[in-house]
Amino acid sequence: MEYTQALAPKTKRIALVAHDHMKDTLTQWCLKHKANLAKQTLCATGTTGQRIKKATGLEVAPLLSGPMGGDQQIGAKIAEQTLDILIFFWDPLASMPHDPDVKALLRIAAVWNIAVACNPTSADYLITSSLVNTSYDYRVPDYSAYAAGRE
Repeated sequence: MEYTQALAPKTKRIALVAHDHMKDTLTQWCLKHKANLAKQTLCATGTTGQRIKKATGLEVAPLLSGPMGGDQQIGAKIAEQTLDILIFFWDPLASMPHDPDVKALLRIAAVWNIAVACNPTSADYLITSSLVNTSYDYRVPDYSAYAAGRE
């Protein structure tokens, strides 16, 4: 695989996702980091976004519910390189009927080398990093070879 450089802008584009048992945890995390999140561009799936917006007053672009296509919308944003960070509080102890969607979302985030936090501790480290409020060069797959027919 060949790679190229991408540039994450100073204002990060962040997706916020939480499974049912983690929605309160993510909402509380957003309240804790409201000042820093207010400097970023936020989107969130279904009920998660509504709850965060109501509790914090943050501007959150709404997406569909995760199982109804919101996870795929976030995956598309990642693949289109219009998302820089994924904050995804999933419940590791609950069985999920949409588990393949979860795995696909985490996989596409890894493929496109974006920052991912899956719990409050990793999200704390991520949102307080000095890199969050600056432009950031990072490595992404270069699929132009495939588009040019050199598969």
